[in-house]
Amino acid sequence: MRALGSLGSFLRRRLGQGADRGGSVLRAGGDRGTSAIEFVVLTPVMFFMIFGAVQFALYSFAEHVAKAAAQAGARTARAEAEADPSGWADSAEAKAYDYIRQLGPGLFESPPDVEASQPAEFTVRVEVSGRVPSIVPGMNLTVTAASEGPVERFVPDEG
Repeated sequence: MRALGSLGSFLRRRLGQGADRGGSVLRAGGDRGTSAIEFVVLTPVMFFMIFGAVQFALYSFAEHVAKAAAQAGARTARAEAEADPSGWADSAEAKAYDYIRQLGPGLFESPPDVEASQPAEFTVRVEVSGRVPSIVPGMNLTVTAASEGPVERFVPDEG
């Protein structure tokens, strides 16, 4: 019984000492300066996580803008390829550039490359690729999106 009584008085003394200083409950004065060290160690990790999240958001948004521009260019190409065999590619590329200017001005480091092609006889394809600005030094991120579809053709009824 006596051992339990001395343990209780020991804990009361230690709890009282630690509670007064806001420090460790069972150690007296052995943790001075740990907050500053933790701050110095964890701050770069926190900044790296924030910069990584911002870089991911920039890349993701650029990917969505490139995809939307490629789809808009492909819609124009599909509609105009049959009616205007010589100028449909220019119209499709202009439409893709318009989308990029509207949705993400300044989103790419330089104007992205837009290429309209006809991989098969009745198929058109528009591809958009560009470099995304990097927050993290030395990172080279490129976004590429393509949209492809059949040419809209008028086929008269036979009969």
